[in-house]
Amino acid sequence: MTFAARKIKYPYIVSRPGIAGGRPVIEGTRITVNSIAGYYQLGMSTDDIIDSLRHLTPSQVHSALAYYFDHQEEIDSDLGDAADIEHWKKQVQPH
Repeated sequence: MTFAARKIKYPYIVSRPGIAGGRPVIEGTRITVNSIAGYYQLGMSTDDIIDSLRHLTPSQVHSALAYYFDHQEEIDSDLGDAADIEHWKKQVQPH
């Protein structure tokens, strides 16, 4: 049995050429999926990410992570090109 490929929609995730270089962002923000993926790769849990980015809802963060997991190779490659662990650490303020 063969399943037809379907385009998956991610609630809250949009990509527009004039915003963040066309990278996918959380709608209504300039927070990229790459940023959420970077925080996740640093070992932050979804709760940690939500606590650090209080203007985001859990649904927005989970949607960004779903997008990341479905496009992980592409996003990891993009993050690898711009990898700077110190930059990511500075973005997260300890509580």
